[in-house]
Amino acid sequence: MSDLALKQATQEYATRLGDDSVILGHRLSEWCSNAPFLEEDLALANVALDYIGRARMYYTYAAELANDGRTEDDFAYGRNEREYHNLLINELPRGDFAYTIMRQLLLDVFNVHFLTQLMQSKDETLAAIAAKAIKETRYHLRRSREWTLRLGDGTAESHRRAQRALDSLWGYTHELFDLDTTEQLLADAGIGVNNPALRPQWLKEVAEIVAEATLTLPADGWAVRGGRVGYHTENLGHILTEMQFVHRSYPAQQW
Repeated sequence: MSDLALKQATQEYATRLGDDSVILGHRLSEWCSNAPFLEEDLALANVALDYIGRARMYYTYAAELANDGRTEDDFAYGRNEREYHNLLINELPRGDFAYTIMRQLLLDVFNVHFLTQLMQSKDETLAAIAAKAIKETRYHLRRSREWTLRLGDGTAESHRRAQRALDSLWGYTHELFDLDTTEQLLADAGIGVNNPALRPQWLKEVAEIVAEATLTLPADGWAVRGGRVGYHTENLGHILTEMQFVHRSYPAQQW
């Protein structure tokens, strides 16, 4: 494998991780002024900002590797939905509070393990981004775990909504552990993460939290995939329309 091919794969990898972060960050930001109470409003907004900040670091690195004049803004605001390669679970509508919390639990457990492995990357920039993001992610997991326990083991209504959310999201979790050609190449080179290897521990931890919350782990009866190759739900187009509106309406404007 040539250095050029490895560099191009790393640039694609950084872009994908930036896509995951910016889309989930945008979804979480939709809770701003809509959360159940003020403290949670501020907390969710801060989690959203953590993801936006993470996206900036990944996109800046992708632009550096591309070395074609593009900036982080071009990656965030200058591409259409087929050019986005985020995981589908990140783009799903925020739903009710239980839905957002259950999604965060599933992703927070995954991200703790993913970033722990990425910190060992031979690519120093990716390792440095992971080292910064892991601190936030451990805090995110503490929050989503506590809320899952409160909702699952709370009232009959909160239990019902949490279980409904878990059932609705489960089919989107399988994509977290796929490994395509680009990711396999980088995993073999010690740069990327071997995602399938993360699933046993992820499943064990999620199952323990779900059981403690008196919820039931869904069966693996269905799976949805396509985000990594640019096939998305109808939701991504709506997100990008809103997120990219100002940049596309006033191109090259500066604050």
